Amino acid sequence: MSRPPAADLALLGVAVVAVSTSAPLVRVADAPTLAVAFWRNALALPVLVAVAAWRSPGRLRTLTPEERRLAVVAGAFLAAHFATWIPSLSFTTVASSVALVATQPVWAALIARWRGEAVTGQAWAGIAVALAGTLLLSGIDLDVGPRALFGDMLALAGGLLAAAYVTVGADARRTVPTSVYAAVCYGVAAAALAGVCLAGRQPLAGYDAHTWAVLLAIMVGPQLLGHTLINRVLRTTSTTVVSVAILFEIVGAAVIAWLAFDEVPPASAVPAGALIAAGVVLVVRASAGEPAVSGAPAVE
Repeated sequence: MSRPPAADLALLGVAVVAVSTSAPLVRVADAPTLAVAFWRNALALPVLVAVAAWRSPGRLRTLTPEERRLAVVAGAFLAAHFATWIPSLSFTTVASSVALVATQPVWAALIARWRGEAVTGQAWAGIAVALAGTLLLSGIDLDVGPRALFGDMLALAGGLLAAAYVTVGADARRTVPTSVYAAVCYGVAAAALAGVCLAGRQPLAGYDAHTWAVLLAIMVGPQLLGHTLINRVLRTTSTTVVSVAILFEIVGAAVIAWLAFDEVPPASAVPAGALIAAGVVLVVRASAGEPAVSGAPAVE
């Protein structure tokens, strides 16, 4: 693929900034974490359904049983991803949470190997490097306290579930338009999260105006603007470049958390984050062209 236009590289930069606001915005929402996860999906759903109806009229009604099954399973994984990653931000730092959930491509490579697909030596090296960074970061957070370690485990689970979502989604999107697939996934995720909130008696309403504004900002910024721009630049820019660029969300989210909450990660966490990012880069580069592994993350 030839060098992307400068305008698309600028749009990619805007997309990275947009997704970098996700974790800090979740942190300031004065609502239960699972309710935040629900509204993030539910508020975006009308827009996604409208886009699907405009781009692929009638396609939502003509999904085959297999297409519907894959989209529903992907939506369930998406709900589980949000139900683990968003609560992690209540226990650990923004920097740790975002760095650990960014291990998505590493988990995707392991899932691909479990499914019988070949994994290159470079990908295995990346997995090892990312795992070393994960263990280092978790050890550092354990020194902070068991609460931070629990948050790390939730974020890591969020990365694994995001990889499962992307893997199933890669199968579904072979025949289903992206807009239709996204509408079904977010509908399933919203329904599943609503059920969990109701079962756990987490209120889905009654928030103040500030919280509703934050929820709307999460939907408009990282959910719609960020991913819309990512899909736009993927027309001219390789998935490897996009996936690596999105890793700068780790830095962006950490800087925003530092400015907004005076949350400064321990200096010893910097090499751990660098190892995780380096490992992910190795996996993404080794897996270029494999959509389940190197496709740009479609969740944060």
